[in-house]
Amino acid sequence: MQQLTIVKIGGNIVDDEKALHQFLDDFTQLPSPKILVHGGGKVATKLAEDLAIPTTLVEGRRITSAAMLPVTVMVYAGLLNKQIVGQLQGRGCDALGVCGADAQLITSHKRPVEPLDYGFVGDFAPQDVHHTRLQQLLGLGLCPVFSAITADQEGQLLNTNADTIASHLAVALAPYYQVALVYCFEHRGVLRDRKDEHSVIPQIHSADFDQLKKEGVISDGMLPKIANALASVEQQVHCVCIKSAQDLLNPLAGTIIS
Repeated sequence: MQQLTIVKIGGNIVDDEKALHQFLDDFTQLPSPKILVHGGGKVATKLAEDLAIPTTLVEGRRITSAAMLPVTVMVYAGLLNKQIVGQLQGRGCDALGVCGADAQLITSHKRPVEPLDYGFVGDFAPQDVHHTRLQQLLGLGLCPVFSAITADQEGQLLNTNADTIASHLAVALAPYYQVALVYCFEHRGVLRDRKDEHSVIPQIHSADFDQLKKEGVISDGMLPKIANALASVEQQVHCVCIKSAQDLLNPLAGTIIS
């Protein structure tokens, strides 16, 4: 079975020009087929502040109001996505910038308002991924670059967690490829002590999750990341790892999720 690498890059790397350039140099060296999923970074928050639009996060997830939705679409699917695609093209990687709405690659639905109204936020399941069309793009030698925007069946655009997109893409494609899912961010892995980059937890099993959450080791934005990683493993994704963007090409680095 052919190997497919899906890499999700965090917003803090997107915000750091030097770190992003180094990551894209390394990502270009990964063999094809491959997919890149990127987060939003601070640009949307800064633009919202300039427009006097409040920004609210709950457990690492953004509440997307009617006023905030156009900002997230413009920044995530527009500015940031095309900047990344342009830089990949400049490195010889034939990238195609997409969101879930493009070619109906992902069909989502608006998250229910209970127990908390997240606004225009989308959820979807792996079966909502148009895997056949995605395989066709990969077969053409293209590298899809996904932003964190999807659409429902009526065409309503929705802000969608990028970690979830990466996880569900991996699960949807697992029957057709040997999928390696890599979450890259600014730390060397999941840290037991956030102030100590040498405290990387080498491996996390599903049985460890609740205890680590209770201890506060896993919190905030790391919660959906670990939850999605564990869900991927349970649904036959071959390998899931959380590591520093600087260690993308080092197979021994980071935290293995199993």
